[in-house]
Amino acid sequence: MQDLFTALALVLVIEGVLYSAFPAAMRRALEVAMELPDSTLRGAGLAAAAIGVVAVWLIRG
Repeated sequence: MQDLFTALALVLVIEGVLYSAFPAAMRRALEVAMELPDSTLRGAGLAAAAIGVVAVWLIRG
């Protein structure tokens, strides 16, 4: 359970750094995402999740 909370905290750190370092680019990315159909966002989210699962599996052995 500690690993889960650590992972969630790291997500917040990464997002916080991106928003503070590149606010205009993040705003543009959100605007683009708002224009995409739900199916495209869903597919991208599932792909990202699958890549994340594989990465964790490879890293943690």
